[in-house]
Amino acid sequence: MKVSDAGLPGVKVIEPGVFQDARGFFMESYNREALLRHGIAAAFVQDNHSLSAVPGTLRGLHYQLEPQAQTKLVRVTAGRVFDVVVDIRRGSPAFGRWAGFELSADNKKQLLVPQGFAHGFVTLEPDTEVLYKVDAYYSQPHDRGIAWDDPELGIAWPLAPSVLSAKDAKHPPLREADINFTYSR
Repeated sequence: MKVSDAGLPGVKVIEPGVFQDARGFFMESYNREALLRHGIAAAFVQDNHSLSAVPGTLRGLHYQLEPQAQTKLVRVTAGRVFDVVVDIRRGSPAFGRWAGFELSADNKKQLLVPQGFAHGFVTLEPDTEVLYKVDAYYSQPHDRGIAWDDPELGIAWPLAPSVLSAKDAKHPPLREADINFTYSR
């Protein structure tokens, strides 16, 4: 397993070892001990799975407030996405900065999204399936979001979103968002 920093503090790209032969491939998609060796100690409690039928489906930018904040381990098992994280920790030197990554069934890369980051993605292929582990259960009272098209963030989506939920269409810009994360070294 290869773990590398992804340009924002705490965000990691994880590349599992993939063993291919005439039958197909085998990989460990999750190995707690291997992640612990890389300093990733999240204790995941729930798996989520989404299917987006149409390219241009946008989900996000989502997060949960403290004390129900979530670390996410995201991967794609069918199709391809452009996955985005935004640092929303007040006082962080990277506050308001975003980073984007292509995750796909082909490249098998995973993205670790720490607490204190908003997360979202746009699908780039039909019938894209995204699976992610979280270290805190879903909590509707703590569920929040940021506008995917906030001009101050300036996220360079590679595909204009064409499908999004009514909830995702109403998220406020970062400057108006309900945030209770504080940066600590």
